[in-house]
Amino acid sequence: MQTFLLLLIVLALAALVWLLLVWYLTYKSTLTMATPLPNYHFDVEFGGELLQFSEVSGLDITVETLEYRDGNSKELHTTKLPGLHKFSNIVLKRGIVAGHNEFFLWIRESMGNRPERRDLRIRLLNEEHNPVFVWKIRNAFPVKYSGPNLKSTGNEVAIETLEITHEGLDVETN
Repeated sequence: MQTFLLLLIVLALAALVWLLLVWYLTYKSTLTMATPLPNYHFDVEFGGELLQFSEVSGLDITVETLEYRDGNSKELHTTKLPGLHKFSNIVLKRGIVAGHNEFFLWIRESMGNRPERRDLRIRLLNEEHNPVFVWKIRNAFPVKYSGPNLKSTGNEVAIETLEITHEGLDVETN
């Protein structure tokens, strides 16, 4: 009798394992969910070299809306059409490192009538350090440089900020 009960329990467990295996093989494609990427693993290609930043903001595109109504229209509303594209200024922040003054040199070179324009690439990286999203910035030049806020009683990192304007932003995904 005990042997029979033990055999029955083993068969029930084997059937349960078999059912779980069939369920898993049938529905495994629905189990994999796309997880959003974290925003803390990125780099910026700046003038041909990769630089590290603590913060990048301003990756915005706005399409202006034009409203139009034909004078002969029987509709009591306007038709909306896409207009010009506007790009926000990009703000780059990083800790000051001795001997690295690319920001200040670039803004000093761009103070004249013909600013030095550069293309930048901001890359969001995955766990293997490969780019997953790349924002390509065209014809950028600096419009504002801010040095750190110095405070004798503080212990924060000295952060410099560069604000740049540009003529276009494209996104590539892998």
